[in-house]
Amino acid sequence: MGSQAPIVIVGAGQAGVQIAESLRQQGYDGGLLLVGEEPHPPYQRPPLSKKWLTEPGASQALSLRGPEALSRRRIELRLDTRVLAIDRAGSRLQLAGGEELRYGQLALATGARPRTLSLPGAQLEGVLALRTIGDSLRIGAAIRRCAAEQRPLVVIGGGFIGLEVAAGARKLGAEVTVLEGLPRLMSRVAAPIVSEAFERVHRAHGVNLVLGAQVAELVGHEGRVQAVRCADGREFPAGAVVVGIGVAADDALAAAAGLACERGIVVDECARSSDPAIVAAGDCSARRLADGRLLRLESVHNAVEQGQSAAAALMGHERPFRSTPWFWSDQYDVKLQMVGLSHGFDQVVTRGDLERPAFSAFYFRAGRLLAVDSLSRVQDHMKSKRLLDAGLSPTPAQAADANFDLQSVLQQARPATADGA
Repeated sequence: MGSQAPIVIVGAGQAGVQIAESLRQQGYDGGLLLVGEEPHPPYQRPPLSKKWLTEPGASQALSLRGPEALSRRRIELRLDTRVLAIDRAGSRLQLAGGEELRYGQLALATGARPRTLSLPGAQLEGVLALRTIGDSLRIGAAIRRCAAEQRPLVVIGGGFIGLEVAAGARKLGAEVTVLEGLPRLMSRVAAPIVSEAFERVHRAHGVNLVLGAQVAELVGHEGRVQAVRCADGREFPAGAVVVGIGVAADDALAAAAGLACERGIVVDECARSSDPAIVAAGDCSARRLADGRLLRLESVHNAVEQGQSAAAALMGHERPFRSTPWFWSDQYDVKLQMVGLSHGFDQVVTRGDLERPAFSAFYFRAGRLLAVDSLSRVQDHMKSKRLLDAGLSPTPAQAADANFDLQSVLQQARPATADGA
């Protein structure tokens, strides 16, 4: 296979590394090239808005796989390399600088890019977003400057990233205002009872939460942001502004090459794109479900699972991605762990202490468990994940009963499964 063009993976993040390592694990013995746009070796992104934001260390602390580890697996790594275009007919990639790379098969793991504000003042100095190591370092420095100068940090967006940055900023002693356009925090992913719990937590830590805030303009002086002005005329002073309004799939390269894209590179359950020679995985992709809906998941779990499916597809094998998705967020001393997808729920029950908060919210539709959000209740999360993976459901009454052992639902199902076999 040495004379054949290599499999090239564009994107050296979680999904790209997973594809490369899974190919080797599944027996692929040919050339394998991992191309990254950043100058850093593959690293973990979740800590950038959590502990690493407040306690930055050497980039090795974030390391996903070092160059030596990849080299041992015969995975060639090219960093600081930007791919400009895909020539599908010629099976070539055009790189910045004019070089071309041939590929036998291609994997796209280009990730996502932060959504930006289309408002006056959005380009002012001191307006920041978080995606990379460099972004995290800049935001950390801005937070420390705000604390030293006793000027507020304004965070636009009350989702995971915005709230994690707010928590980190309070830890570093900065005054923080969070402006959220919707009536509650994390409203796109959590039930009101979970939103309310995190609202209490942030307010208790001194965060100025402003809900239903429609940002109209970022006000500057001599090129640097000084305040955020809302549509109702309220103005919030700012030493720096962090924009955390979500991310969009980085599918521009794929779209320009004619691949089917809709909210991301459209793939099937095995991570295959509309071109049989190209797979895609991670934040850049949108999975077409059996009922025709598109599902975009932004998580480490999704990158790992899709990466494994993509590698199998490149090997000519079928490995559908069907495991239950899960997510997490750390804010102060509260760990939020989410498993399943709650869209379409018609009932929520809780168990645990809502005030502490240390409780789990169980989402049901027609009496069937869809998803569980656990706040500092790790055992609930682990048991719920096993239930959802097995397609099992407690009743709402059982879920709400703190004395009921969720594990017993699994144990009761095992004999039936064995008998059915």
